[in-house]
Amino acid sequence: MADETGEDAAEPGDEAREALAAELSELLGDAMVEFHVEAGQNLWLRIDVAQWHAAMTALRDAGFSYFGFLSAIDWTDAPEGRYEDTEFDAAGVGQDDEAASATAEETVRHGGGETRFQLLAQLHSPTRHAAVLIKADLAEVADSDGRSTPEAVPSIIDVFAGADWHEREAHEMFGLVFDGHPNLAHIYLPTEFEGHPLRKDFPLLARAVKPWPGVVDIEEIPPELEAQLEAEVMAEFEASGAGA
Repeated sequence: MADETGEDAAEPGDEAREALAAELSELLGDAMVEFHVEAGQNLWLRIDVAQWHAAMTALRDAGFSYFGFLSAIDWTDAPEGRYEDTEFDAAGVGQDDEAASATAEETVRHGGGETRFQLLAQLHSPTRHAAVLIKADLAEVADSDGRSTPEAVPSIIDVFAGADWHEREAHEMFGLVFDGHPNLAHIYLPTEFEGHPLRKDFPLLARAVKPWPGVVDIEEIPPELEAQLEAEVMAEFEASGAGA
């Protein structure tokens, strides 16, 4: 929310989030790379992936004992685009160069970080009635076949048992490897399936043949038809007695 000067105005709870961020920064020490308070919304913590397990343990012990979810993000652009030529495919559409650049810088600062892959998790504190979003940037390394893949991450299933299914899903869909997880088996896909469907470079061949449903060119309603439709709606509204 912007004030009269155009600056983002503080939302209720922002001061509490700032205080919590400072507290957690002291708790986590050098495990925390940075934090970001999103006005009126979330507290983001960026964690050094090498200390992912230790940081999640410390947060649990500090009262953030309810595990929300764990997933991953692939921030790269799909090499073939979205398979549809629409106005929404262009990055920064509708923005001038300066605004588009600012948007990109903001995304890098507290969204995509400096790496293609990012680990993401959410924890809640039932006693503080607060939640934190935790993320860690994952470097790319070469696998046994020389292909680029995200670096391995320590499993946290011994910290939050509920992370079991989420780590398996992130492994299946993004190719993340969680050291210490005993069973990174597929959940949705056949055991023999090759590839990771939520990576941006995974080819959605079916959509190359048939575009996504709903991605169509929408024509504007002619003014005379729009006026007719509005008149019909108002007539039904008044006839129902709702307008009395």
